[in-house]
Amino acid sequence: MLTRRTLIAATAIGALLLGAMPASAQEKSIVVSSTTSTQDSGLFGHILPLFKAKTGIDVKVVSQGTGQALDTGRRGDADVVFVHARAQEEKFVADGFGVKRFAVMYNDFVLIGPKGDPAGIKDTKDITAALKTIKDKGAPFISRGDKSGTHSAELNLWKATGIDIAKDKGPWYKEIGQGMGAALNTASASNAYVLADRGTWLSFKNRGDLIIAVEGDKRLFNQYGVMLVNPAKHPSVKKDLGQQFIDWLVSAEGQKAITDYKINGEQLFYPNAKDASA
Repeated sequence: MLTRRTLIAATAIGALLLGAMPASAQEKSIVVSSTTSTQDSGLFGHILPLFKAKTGIDVKVVSQGTGQALDTGRRGDADVVFVHARAQEEKFVADGFGVKRFAVMYNDFVLIGPKGDPAGIKDTKDITAALKTIKDKGAPFISRGDKSGTHSAELNLWKATGIDIAKDKGPWYKEIGQGMGAALNTASASNAYVLADRGTWLSFKNRGDLIIAVEGDKRLFNQYGVMLVNPAKHPSVKKDLGQQFIDWLVSAEGQKAITDYKINGEQLFYPNAKDASA
């Protein structure tokens, strides 16, 4: 027969045993520092419950621009970094902050603009020609200006156009220092053009008169990669749990989960973990 004293003793022993257990055994969770597009598009809302059901690991997402997400990894404040700026990702690994970069998926960027198309660029297939026309006509353009992957892509496109945007920007060019959703909202409110990742655009509700003005140029390709933060630099990194997440993302099951995420029947991301050149 269990007495009150026996129950109290059993509870105390259980508490002591729990306290002696490593934190990873008490709570299987990791922090993933990622770009706003993976969060705002709804992708994480789709795939993370599947991953948790498979592994029991809870993923806490810190949603930032790619530059900030990489900085979070450099500080050791995340276990995994999942972003979309390959050159920066490769430097992150080369500098010893990441263990290895894995390709995960891709989609593309689209140039969004007002239905009235003040620059007259709709259906242009050459993104550099479109940007040059926007600049020449002084049509309103919204830049994220936040060192994100999308911002980096935008700056690279201006450079490919032959325009030094830091020197040549005028009142028509507005940097907001915010995420993709805020940039689209600003563009909608001011009838301006803006570069967006297709995933966020497809999930964006407050479109107003915005439409896709330019798409299909191969220079608008948008690759995503994932990396484990280097535990040799930051011993607090949950390397085993973090690597489980990476392994699942690039597995057949994880890649199918990415494929299956659609909005109104349209696929947002295309898995390509097996592409050695991605």
